[in-house]
Amino acid sequence: MPRRSRPSVRRSTTSSVTADQSGGPSSLRALIDGLPDTLRALAFTHTSWVKRREDSYERLEFLGDGVLGLVIAHHLYARFPDSTEGDLAKVRAHVVSRASCASVAADAGLDADVRARGDELGAAAVEIDAISRSPGVLAAIVEAVVGAGYVELGLEAVSKPVVDAFSTRIDYALAEHVDHKTVLQEELARRGASVTYAVADVSGPPHQRWFTSLALVAGHELGRGSARSKKGSEQLAAREALDHLDRLSSPA
Repeated sequence: MPRRSRPSVRRSTTSSVTADQSGGPSSLRALIDGLPDTLRALAFTHTSWVKRREDSYERLEFLGDGVLGLVIAHHLYARFPDSTEGDLAKVRAHVVSRASCASVAADAGLDADVRARGDELGAAAVEIDAISRSPGVLAAIVEAVVGAGYVELGLEAVSKPVVDAFSTRIDYALAEHVDHKTVLQEELARRGASVTYAVADVSGPPHQRWFTSLALVAGHELGRGSARSKKGSEQLAAREALDHLDRLSSPA
């Protein structure tokens, strides 16, 4: 029988992800560690561990879902001023999907926080293991954490950690759902030209690489893009190259 318990006042020390790194999952970790103890504990409390659903993460999950969608939508709107509503909607839909949220949770090591919370509440070990491994639960936890950050710190403070944490998902969505490389290839083919890609720079630690790629036409740089994956950087380089071609084609 689940029992009601006060949220723990002890910070979780089980995650291997630390806040002294910059960007990526560590930004989400810093956001979590900056929350009040009771609010942070609530964000990791599964419904089966308490008597009242209101004492679980569900309400924070509801709020965080809306905040996450807004933050990602605003980021995409500002980052890609020339993209259509349809393209932006496709990217956002992928980035805020349950699968994407579960991936972010895994990157940030939030399963360890879930297990720690289950231990604090005296849940059965087999139940804790199953819940901490559930992609659906981990996705909900990410939204709950975002909701908790919004409650405590406001939209502006929570935006950067969210964008940092979801940056690889944004890059993946750009590469998989808005195929600028194919569009560029077809446009150049109509002009009797072709494109090649080259990596101009790779920076950052091994767990958090940052790639800069060039889109080259006849050996000349037509576009440049930077992202957390080579594929994503090539997509952004292709997008910039397309913008350049549009300007060249526009009447003076």
